[in-house]
Amino acid sequence: MIIGIGVDLVDLARFERAITRTPNLLARLFVPSERDLPLRSLAGRFAAKEALIKALGSSDGIRWQEMAIVNGPEGKPDFALSGVTAGVVAERGITSMHLTMTHDAGVAVAFVVAEREG
Repeated sequence: MIIGIGVDLVDLARFERAITRTPNLLARLFVPSERDLPLRSLAGRFAAKEALIKALGSSDGIRWQEMAIVNGPEGKPDFALSGVTAGVVAERGITSMHLTMTHDAGVAVAFVVAEREG
C-alpha cells in the first residue's frame, strides 16, 4: 500500500550558486561518497532526499548525513538509510521505497514512492 509520495525539482544554476556561496553545504547535505560527483548528480541526490522527506510527510528526525543515494539492484537508484533516519522510516511502517531521478534542461528532478506491506 502506498503511504507517501514525494517529488522535488532543483534548478542546477541556483544549486551551483548555493554550493559556491556556502562551501560547507556539501559536507552538510551529502555523505563522503557523494561529494565528488558532478553537480547535476549532486542536484539529483539533493532532490531525492527532499522528495523522501515529502513522502514521509515531515522532516522530523531526518538527518541529511543519514541519507545516501546508492546504486541498487540492476543499477537503479536507491536509498541507503542509517541511524535515526532509518528508525523514522521503520516507525512509519515503510517497507519499501521507489526512487527515480533525472536531469535535463538545467533542472534535476526526483520522485519517491514509499510503501508498506499489506
